[in-house]
Amino acid sequence: MQVDFCSKGGYVDQMGYPLYTREPIDPIANVLSCLRQEGYHIIHTREGHRPDLSDCPPNKLWRSKQIGAGIGDKGPCGRILVQGEPGWEIIPELSPLPDEVVIDKPGKGSFVGTSLDLILRNKGIKNIIFTGVTTDVCVHTTMRDANDMGYECLLLEVI
Repeated sequence: MQVDFCSKGGYVDQMGYPLYTREPIDPIANVLSCLRQEGYHIIHTREGHRPDLSDCPPNKLWRSKQIGAGIGDKGPCGRILVQGEPGWEIIPELSPLPDEVVIDKPGKGSFVGTSLDLILRNKGIKNIIFTGVTTDVCVHTTMRDANDMGYECLLLEVI
């Protein structure tokens, strides 16, 4: 989970949406702790674009500007959804450990334009547990792609 998606001044906040996205942080932190203790592979994902926005499709850039939070625009957390900016970072509560993989992705799904599939296959991973805040977009996109690629998928839900 990135600052841009669940923190004051981030992308979601700049669009004017309520920060309900903070609700799953504690449950996800608890799951991470349990999985780490059991030796599971933990892989984090992070959406962001190159500083020159050359990997941001024009229609995505246009849509973001229409909702008032243009990708690459300056905001309280730096340039919105741009690699290396404060808003692009993973929130401290869920920070990756040094040995955990972080997949940087230019879009909603975590497989397109990344080495995620290769990393999973090299580690012999066939089952994936998904958590996150944007379950209606990034998480579902990645989960559907993973399912189509033959992975067994489980999406955790806060109830």
